[in-house]
Amino acid sequence: MRVFLQAFVFAILFGAASIPAYAAEDKTLADGSVLPFPPTASASVAGPTLQESKHVRRVEPNRLPPDAPNILIVLLDDVGFGLPDTFGGEIATPNLTRLANEGISYNTFHTTSICSPTRAALLTGRNHQRVGSGTIAERALDWDGYTGVIPKSAATVAEVLRDYGYETAAFGKWHNTPATETTAMGPFERWPTGYGFDYFYGSWPARLHNMSRGSLRTPIPSSRRMIRNII
Repeated sequence: MRVFLQAFVFAILFGAASIPAYAAEDKTLADGSVLPFPPTASASVAGPTLQESKHVRRVEPNRLPPDAPNILIVLLDDVGFGLPDTFGGEIATPNLTRLANEGISYNTFHTTSICSPTRAALLTGRNHQRVGSGTIAERALDWDGYTGVIPKSAATVAEVLRDYGYETAAFGKWHNTPATETTAMGPFERWPTGYGFDYFYGSWPARLHNMSRGSLRTPIPSSRRMIRNII
């Protein structure tokens, strides 16, 4: 396999005395050291009466610089490192070469030799068995490291970028949801949209095409920057 990489509260207020501590907590966590970011504090001021109160719509901070790049991650199954001519192979891949020339290429990516574990490792930045993906989704068992469930304790790159304001989408083969959870009955927490992607268009398992019944399409908003994860 070859990876090419180009250049995420709830509060109960017990009277007015708790508001300063809540605001202070916002400031200490707003540096991104803990995700998701804390909620933006209210800009409104509540007085003894409605006439003495001031309502101001809070403004969510823009956490992305104006020159924040679009991010494209491509994972290709069953492709040897030396196949595309971008990296010295014999198959002409001019678009990949163009992306490589404009971005950054890495040659020490850890591949697990099968698709679901490699994809889970790429999405989370962790060893595949640490995120329950020791084998492909259909072969998942109730052994630690092999459940086929990426735990919520391991944030995906899509969740992190979405918290910063990116618009996220995944296209292609997903293959990282337990086979028993891929029907219209759900549950839906482990679908791509439960792992940080606003939009998904693709198929659950392997060996499907875009016209098969296993394909899924979900809505996408259009207000933020985009990360596309083509798998």
